[in-house]
Formats: sequence, C-alpha cells, structure tokens
Amino acid sequence: MVRPDWWTGGVRDYNRHLKQHMVTVVKDSCMKTQRAATKAPRAEQVERPPEEPAPQPALATAYSSESGRTYRLDRLIGKGGFGEVYLATPTPRDGLPEQVCIKISERLSAWLREAYFAELLGRESRALRVYDRFAEVDGSRMRYCLAMEYAEHGDLGAWLAKSGPQPERFVRKEIAAILQALDALHRGQALHRDLTPFNVFVCEKEQLKLGDFGIATHQLSRRGVTADAFNVFNAPTEIAWGKIRRWQQRDDIYQVGQIAAMLLRGDIKKPMQSRDVRGLPCSDHLKEVIHRCLGARGKRYEAAGELIAALRTRPKEPKPGRVMSLRGKRLSFTGFLVRPRAEAIAAAKKAGAVVQSKPGQSTDVLVRGRPNALQIAGTAGGLKLMEIRRLAARGHAITVIDERQFWRLVTPKRRHASRS
Repeated sequence: MVRPDWWTGGVRDYNRHLKQHMVTVVKDSCMKTQRAATKAPRAEQVERPPEEPAPQPALATAYSSESGRTYRLDRLIGKGGFGEVYLATPTPRDGLPEQVCIKISERLSAWLREAYFAELLGRESRALRVYDRFAEVDGSRMRYCLAMEYAEHGDLGAWLAKSGPQPERFVRKEIAAILQALDALHRGQALHRDLTPFNVFVCEKEQLKLGDFGIATHQLSRRGVTADAFNVFNAPTEIAWGKIRRWQQRDDIYQVGQIAAMLLRGDIKKPMQSRDVRGLPCSDHLKEVIHRCLGARGKRYEAAGELIAALRTRPKEPKPGRVMSLRGKRLSFTGFLVRPRAEAIAAAKKAGAVVQSKPGQSTDVLVRGRPNALQIAGTAGGLKLMEIRRLAARGHAITVIDERQFWRLVTPKRRHASRS
C-alpha cells in the first residue's frame, strides 16, 4: 500500500497540522451549535411555569455540525471512564450503515487522539472506522462525539464468554489481520499502548478490529515514550511494577501475545505467563511465537512487521554441524546428557572451551543432548534452541553438535607406541 509522504518522513508535521485542524473543528462546532441554540424558540419557558422547573431530559439525539447529520441515540451500550457509547441511527445516512455507535466524552485530549488516529488508519480494514467527529454544547458543558463503526458482537471479552476457545487457524488468521493495522501504526512511529480484550472488537463475520486509540501516541525515537498511561490489566509485568519506565513497540507486541493466548484459551480472566505457554492448545510453532511475545523483553519481536513474518514462516531447525576442536570456543549445553552435566563442563574446560550457562551473541557451539518432553514448544522448542533460531535470524550462526561428537572432541587421543 502506498503511504502519503508524511507517514514516514513528516509525522510530527502532520501530527501538528491535524491537531490544529481538530481544535478548529471544536471551535467551529461550538459556534455553530451556539448559533443554532440562539435561533431556537424557547418553548419550555412558555409551557412550564418557572416555579416548577422540569428535570433535564436525557440526550436523545446528537447533531453533527460537521456533516449535518442527526444521530438518534437508541440505547446505551457501554459506559466507563471514557464516557458513554450509544447505539444510534444516522439521518440522513449518506452511505453510512443503518446503525452506528456514538461515543460521547467530556475529555478533549482522548477525543482528539481517537479522531487523529482514526484519520491515520482510515484505509486499514481491521481498524474500527470513525465516520464523523463533532462537538456539542450541552448546557455549560462540552460533549465530544465520535460516530463509529458498530461492532455487532461487542468486544473480544464479551464474545469469548459466549463463543469459548477458538481453533488455531482462526487465531492465526485474525491475529495476522489486526497486526496489519498495528503495523501501520508502528511504521508511522506510533504506539497503541492499550491492546486489551476490551479494545479489540468483533464485527461482522466475526472479524476482529482494533479500536480505542485514546492513549495512542507517537514516539520520537525507537526508545519509546514514558510509560505514564497504560492499562495494568494487559501491561507487561516489568512496566506494571515500575521496573521499566519506557513503553516501546515491543510492549504492544506483548499485548498481542496475550490476546492470542486468550483466543486459544477462550477466556480473559487471567493473563498468560510465559512459562505456561506449553499448555496452550496449538502447534509448537505458535507456542514459540507466543512465548517470544511474552518472554524476556529484550528478545521480543521489536514491532508488528516482525511478528507478522514470524507467523507466516517457521524458523529453520538448526542442522547438526562439525567442529574440529573446542579450544577457544564459547560453548553451551542443552537437553539431557548421557553423563552428568558437571562432568561434561569439566571436560569442555579441560579441552580449552569457555562454558556459558546459556547461548548468546558470543556463543560458538551448542551441545545438544536428548530433548526434554516438557519444553515450552515441543521437542525442538526449548528456550536455548529458540534463542539459537532468534540469533540465526539476526545473522549470528551457532554450530550445533550432538553429544557423541562432543565427547569425541574432549577425549584425549591415545598416542601409539613408537616402533622399536
């Protein structure tokens, strides 16, 4: 998809321009609403005596001075810190669906963010659409309104409560789809920061869509932004506990991993711990992907595009190699060895190798023993093997040898007696 020039090169300029435009929209909406109010006849003062003032009626309609539409508020379908959400009927429709959602808030900043990021993601099919945005004067208060796409099945939490666990094929397809919208944000140097089951919506044909960009923001560098606004329910542990104070794109990825696990389990009651991924009802490949989303922060997928690629293609299994000598090599062990691990470590050091507790950027050789059946992602999905594949994808190849070759390398060769 071709992106406009501002998407990668001039984000800050476009950001400033659009926010100025939104402020203008608010001012224009206020002026238009006030002019309409001064022209309207004050019938209430004639019909009701001043000594018996009637209570203010509930807001039955919302009028957009931007589009000229009137939205009949049919019923309240959601309420929270953001405000209220109504199922509404637009008049005239002018291409809009028969029913839309009207989100009404008194918080200008959240309204601006939602309208702004809806504009950015207007061409993304898996972002909840915003059809109209306007402000209304309600007595002495301002109401900031968004006319949005109606998610007929509600949010992901409500839908899972009715539908239960989902098959892996559905999870892969839908996670990859919402990642396209998140990828558009990440490539535009933006962060969502609130990817919870309450902000992923189930729309027509049970398609998942991202919504609620009330705390989304741009980052000036890949270091991220100060973690001053996030939902504790689905936030990475290190951020929720205050150990890390920067929110990065990889933290959005953590939240996507949680959503994938919730879809497989069929509930949202308890966040998934990385050590429990082995129990998910899915293939070893998907377990490995989810574990990397939820595991050590420095080893997570860095952005949505990298996670999309991981879902599409399973990393190649490291093939056994050959090493002529262990002298000077940095070496690590994985799996069950025939002989005690302590004996193998002592033999490796005696042969001149440097033994490491786990593989890393400096590792040269991995000695692979018998696999553990209780590994995170099957026989080839232990933590060390997953790390080997991650490093290989970044261009750092590590030679994998079996235990038989290892013992052959560390066993001193017998010298033949000289002939007399």
